[in-house]
Amino acid sequence: MSKPKHPRGLEDSEAQAVTWNIRVSPRKLNLVAGLIRGKRAQDAVAELTFSKRRIAVTVKKTLESAIANAENNHSLDVDRLVVSKAEVGRAQVMKRFHARGRGRSARVEKWFSHLKIVVAEQQLAAEQEAA
Repeated sequence: MSKPKHPRGLEDSEAQAVTWNIRVSPRKLNLVAGLIRGKRAQDAVAELTFSKRRIAVTVKKTLESAIANAENNHSLDVDRLVVSKAEVGRAQVMKRFHARGRGRSARVEKWFSHLKIVVAEQQLAAEQEAA
């Protein structure tokens, strides 16, 4: 006997990708995630491709993974995908110290983040009017 299967937390028209322990602070990652929330998947990939921020490369990889999951695992139409959620969470914090003058020290915190991107298949306007 095995454990009962964990129920799927997403709708049938959604797929997700998660990246853990990204070496950037959640505040900075949330700025990049805010650029793609609610946009079409192709537009979001283009936005991240030409972004100057270093972390945009990692966000783009996660978004492309979510798109691939939607296409290969859930048989969703890639042309109709929209970034429905881009959640940023706080992970661990590495604590280091920086030597200061007169024998003192200062605390340096190196923040890590989690990123979850959910893409959803959006119905076309003609299909919504017919329904």
